[in-house]
Amino acid sequence: MPDAAELVIFLGTAAVFALVPGPGMLYVLARSLRGGRGDGLRSAAGNGIGASVHVFAAALGLSALLATSAVAFTVVKLAGAAYLVFLGLQAIFKRHDEELPAVTGSARRWARSPLVQGIFSELLNPKTALYFMALLPHFVHPERAPAALVFVVLGLIAVAMATSMDLVVAVFAGKLGTRLMDNVKWRVRQRVASGATMIGLGGFVAVAD
Repeated sequence: MPDAAELVIFLGTAAVFALVPGPGMLYVLARSLRGGRGDGLRSAAGNGIGASVHVFAAALGLSALLATSAVAFTVVKLAGAAYLVFLGLQAIFKRHDEELPAVTGSARRWARSPLVQGIFSELLNPKTALYFMALLPHFVHPERAPAALVFVVLGLIAVAMATSMDLVVAVFAGKLGTRLMDNVKWRVRQRVASGATMIGLGGFVAVAD
């Protein structure tokens, strides 16, 4: 485990990354404004689950392969970008649709779930994997404790910090979204804006180095 000084540096670094708006936080913001606090909270939870998978994958060495393979990185990056663009187009094209009724099939509800979409959005973001691979090894000392265990513990701490910020965004943006959801014109315009944001995020992910 890192010593006290290293732990302070790690927490400070993780806090900075958690506070800087990235694709995950902006995705939560868009979903919160579109569907209210509930959708935002579920999206934030999905982001957290997806990031946690990256932590365990990195601990097992899978992310190291992703980081060293240009082909793997490009494939995952483009898949993530395409998924965000798909979600954005769906929001725009279905901007006049009402919420799905309770009788809608479970598979379709599952696919439209903000939690599920949040998980896949984060899973398909290779920069999350590279973030953990770039940051965590500096604080892992195999001679003090099992490297994989330390990697997972520190990684989950970083995920918890980032998810906490996403939850804050969901709560405050969700309040605004919930108050305005009864305004049909605003709801349609917001869905278009939300969709455009997701498409923009997809484009950013696709072209970013």
